[in-house]
Amino acid sequence: MSFSPLEIAGAALGFVYVLLVIRQHVWCWPVGIASAALYVLVFFDARLYGQAGLQGVYIALMAYGWREWRHGGTSGGRLVVSHLPRRWRAGVVLAGVGLTLALGALLLRGTDAALPFWDAGTTSFSLLAQWMTARKWIENWAVWIAVDLVYVGMYASAHLYPTALLYGAFLALAVIGLLEWRRAQRAEAAVPAGTA
Repeated sequence: MSFSPLEIAGAALGFVYVLLVIRQHVWCWPVGIASAALYVLVFFDARLYGQAGLQGVYIALMAYGWREWRHGGTSGGRLVVSHLPRRWRAGVVLAGVGLTLALGALLLRGTDAALPFWDAGTTSFSLLAQWMTARKWIENWAVWIAVDLVYVGMYASAHLYPTALLYGAFLALAVIGLLEWRRAQRAEAAVPAGTA
Protein backbone atom coordinates (compact mmCIF):
# COMPACT_ATOMS: atom_id res chain seq x y z
CA MET A 1 0.00 0.00 0.00
CA SER A 2 1.45 3.39 -0.98
CA PHE A 3 0.41 6.76 0.36
CA SER A 4 0.25 9.97 -1.62
CA PRO A 5 2.94 12.50 -0.65
CA LEU A 6 0.28 15.21 -1.07
CA GLU A 7 -2.00 13.43 1.41
CA ILE A 8 0.80 13.05 3.95
CA ALA A 9 1.85 16.72 3.60
CA GLY A 10 -1.77 17.87 3.82
CA ALA A 11 -2.33 15.72 6.91
CA ALA A 12 0.81 17.05 8.62
CA LEU A 13 -0.12 20.67 7.93
CA GLY A 14 -3.70 19.99 9.03
CA PHE A 15 -2.47 18.61 12.34
CA VAL A 16 -0.27 21.69 12.92
CA TYR A 17 -3.22 23.93 11.99
CA VAL A 18 -5.44 22.42 14.71
CA LEU A 19 -2.67 22.66 17.31
CA LEU A 20 -2.29 26.35 16.50
CA VAL A 21 -6.08 26.91 16.65
CA ILE A 22 -6.18 25.34 20.12
CA ARG A 23 -3.47 27.78 21.20
CA GLN A 24 -5.35 30.65 19.47
CA HIS A 25 -2.24 31.45 17.42
CA VAL A 26 -3.06 33.58 14.36
CA TRP A 27 -0.56 31.65 12.19
CA CYS A 28 -3.01 28.76 12.23
CA TRP A 29 -4.69 30.39 9.25
CA PRO A 30 -1.87 30.35 6.64
CA VAL A 31 -0.94 26.82 7.72
CA GLY A 32 -4.57 25.76 7.33
CA ILE A 33 -4.78 27.37 3.89
CA ALA A 34 -1.76 25.36 2.73
CA SER A 35 -3.27 22.12 4.07
CA ALA A 36 -6.62 22.79 2.40
CA ALA A 37 -4.96 23.53 -0.94
CA LEU A 38 -3.23 20.14 -0.88
CA TYR A 39 -6.43 18.36 0.10
CA VAL A 40 -8.33 19.77 -2.90
CA LEU A 41 -6.13 17.50 -5.03
CA VAL A 42 -6.26 14.51 -2.66
CA PHE A 43 -10.06 14.44 -2.39
CA PHE A 44 -10.69 15.05 -6.07
CA ASP A 45 -8.53 12.03 -6.86
CA ALA A 46 -10.52 9.95 -4.31
CA ARG A 47 -13.87 11.03 -5.89
CA LEU A 48 -14.95 12.76 -2.68
CA TYR A 49 -16.10 15.83 -4.58
CA GLY A 50 -17.94 17.43 -1.70
CA GLN A 51 -14.79 17.25 0.37
CA ALA A 52 -12.69 18.64 -2.50
CA GLY A 53 -15.08 21.57 -2.92
CA LEU A 54 -15.15 22.04 0.84
CA GLN A 55 -11.41 22.69 0.85
CA GLY A 56 -11.87 25.62 -1.54
CA VAL A 57 -14.49 27.11 0.76
CA TYR A 58 -12.19 26.43 3.74
CA ILE A 59 -9.53 28.54 2.07
CA ALA A 60 -11.97 31.46 1.87
CA LEU A 61 -13.17 30.91 5.45
CA MET A 62 -9.59 30.70 6.68
CA ALA A 63 -8.74 34.01 5.01
CA TYR A 64 -11.82 35.43 6.79
CA GLY A 65 -10.73 33.87 10.10
CA TRP A 66 -7.23 35.29 9.74
CA ARG A 67 -8.69 38.78 9.44
CA GLU A 68 -11.29 38.28 12.18
CA TRP A 69 -8.81 36.94 14.72
CA ARG A 70 -6.63 40.00 14.21
CA HIS A 71 -9.26 42.74 13.83
CA GLY A 72 -12.75 41.32 14.55
CA GLY A 73 -12.88 42.11 18.24
CA THR A 74 -14.06 45.17 20.11
CA SER A 75 -12.88 48.43 18.46
CA GLY A 76 -11.11 46.47 15.70
CA GLY A 77 -8.87 44.63 18.14
CA ARG A 78 -8.16 40.97 18.88
CA LEU A 79 -11.14 38.61 18.84
CA VAL A 80 -11.72 36.70 22.10
CA VAL A 81 -13.37 33.34 22.76
CA SER A 82 -17.13 33.64 23.25
CA HIS A 83 -20.33 31.63 22.82
CA LEU A 84 -22.46 31.24 19.71
CA PRO A 85 -25.26 33.78 20.23
CA ARG A 86 -28.38 32.01 21.52
CA ARG A 87 -30.56 33.49 18.78
CA TRP A 88 -28.34 31.85 16.11
CA ARG A 89 -28.28 28.29 17.48
CA ALA A 90 -31.43 26.86 15.85
CA GLY A 91 -30.54 28.59 12.59
CA VAL A 92 -27.09 27.02 12.53
CA VAL A 93 -28.53 23.52 12.99
CA LEU A 94 -31.25 24.08 10.37
CA ALA A 95 -28.68 25.48 7.93
CA GLY A 96 -26.53 22.39 8.40
CA VAL A 97 -29.43 19.99 7.82
CA GLY A 98 -30.74 21.92 4.83
CA LEU A 99 -27.34 22.17 3.20
CA THR A 100 -26.76 18.45 3.83
CA LEU A 101 -29.98 17.47 2.07
CA ALA A 102 -29.42 19.81 -0.88
CA LEU A 103 -25.77 18.93 -1.40
CA GLY A 104 -26.43 15.21 -0.85
CA ALA A 105 -29.13 15.20 -3.54
CA LEU A 106 -26.81 17.06 -5.91
CA LEU A 107 -23.95 14.62 -5.33
CA LEU A 108 -26.27 11.62 -5.65
CA ARG A 109 -27.77 12.72 -8.96
CA GLY A 110 -24.89 14.57 -10.58
CA THR A 111 -21.70 12.72 -9.68
CA ASP A 112 -20.23 9.30 -9.03
CA ALA A 113 -19.61 10.30 -5.39
CA ALA A 114 -18.68 7.34 -3.19
CA LEU A 115 -20.78 8.39 -0.15
CA PRO A 116 -23.03 11.26 -1.25
CA PHE A 117 -25.03 12.01 1.91
CA TRP A 118 -22.22 11.26 4.35
CA ASP A 119 -19.97 13.46 2.21
CA ALA A 120 -22.64 16.18 2.12
CA GLY A 121 -23.29 16.05 5.88
CA THR A 122 -19.66 16.28 6.88
CA THR A 123 -19.15 19.00 4.29
CA SER A 124 -22.11 21.06 5.52
CA PHE A 125 -21.36 20.84 9.23
CA SER A 126 -17.64 21.34 8.64
CA LEU A 127 -18.41 24.62 6.91
CA LEU A 128 -20.48 25.72 9.88
CA ALA A 129 -17.79 24.63 12.33
CA GLN A 130 -15.09 26.45 10.35
CA TRP A 131 -17.16 29.63 10.30
CA MET A 132 -17.72 29.28 14.06
CA THR A 133 -13.95 28.82 14.54
CA ALA A 134 -13.32 32.01 12.57
CA ARG A 135 -15.66 33.82 14.99
CA LYS A 136 -14.00 32.12 18.02
CA TRP A 137 -17.30 30.66 19.18
CA ILE A 138 -16.51 27.87 21.61
CA GLU A 139 -19.31 25.64 20.28
CA ASN A 140 -17.23 25.05 17.14
CA TRP A 141 -15.41 22.29 19.04
CA ALA A 142 -18.62 20.33 19.73
CA VAL A 143 -19.47 20.40 16.02
CA TRP A 144 -15.92 19.30 15.13
CA ILE A 145 -16.14 16.39 17.58
CA ALA A 146 -19.33 15.11 15.92
CA VAL A 147 -18.02 15.63 12.39
CA ASP A 148 -14.62 14.05 13.11
CA LEU A 149 -16.30 10.87 14.35
CA VAL A 150 -18.01 10.51 10.96
CA TYR A 151 -14.90 11.52 9.01
CA VAL A 152 -12.81 8.71 10.50
CA GLY A 153 -15.17 6.04 9.18
CA MET A 154 -15.73 7.78 5.85
CA TYR A 155 -12.04 8.18 5.06
CA ALA A 156 -11.22 4.64 6.15
CA SER A 157 -13.93 3.32 3.82
CA ALA A 158 -12.33 5.32 0.96
CA HIS A 159 -8.92 3.77 1.84
CA LEU A 160 -7.51 7.18 2.82
CA TYR A 161 -5.85 5.71 5.89
CA PRO A 162 -3.43 8.56 6.72
CA THR A 163 -6.38 10.95 6.55
CA ALA A 164 -8.57 8.66 8.68
CA LEU A 165 -5.74 8.53 11.23
CA LEU A 166 -5.42 12.31 11.05
CA TYR A 167 -9.14 12.74 11.76
CA GLY A 168 -8.86 10.36 14.70
CA ALA A 169 -6.18 12.70 16.02
CA PHE A 170 -8.40 15.69 15.18
CA LEU A 171 -11.13 14.12 17.29
CA ALA A 172 -8.81 13.99 20.29
CA LEU A 173 -7.58 17.51 19.56
CA ALA A 174 -11.16 18.80 19.34
CA VAL A 175 -11.79 17.55 22.88
CA ILE A 176 -8.58 19.27 24.02
CA GLY A 177 -9.56 22.41 22.11
CA LEU A 178 -12.95 22.53 23.81
CA LEU A 179 -11.32 22.27 27.24
CA GLU A 180 -8.61 24.84 26.41
CA TRP A 181 -11.02 27.38 24.96
CA ARG A 182 -13.31 27.00 27.98
CA ARG A 183 -10.29 27.70 30.20
CA ALA A 184 -9.32 30.72 28.08
CA GLN A 185 -12.86 32.06 28.19
CA ARG A 186 -12.98 31.77 31.99
CA ALA A 187 -9.60 33.53 32.26
CA GLU A 188 -10.75 36.31 29.91
CA ALA A 189 -13.97 36.76 31.92
CA ALA A 190 -11.96 37.03 35.15
CA VAL A 191 -9.97 40.03 33.85
CA PRO A 192 -11.66 43.28 34.95
CA ALA A 193 -12.87 45.48 32.07
CA GLY A 194 -10.26 47.97 30.87
CA THR A 195 -7.26 46.00 32.16
CA ALA A 196 -6.86 43.49 29.30
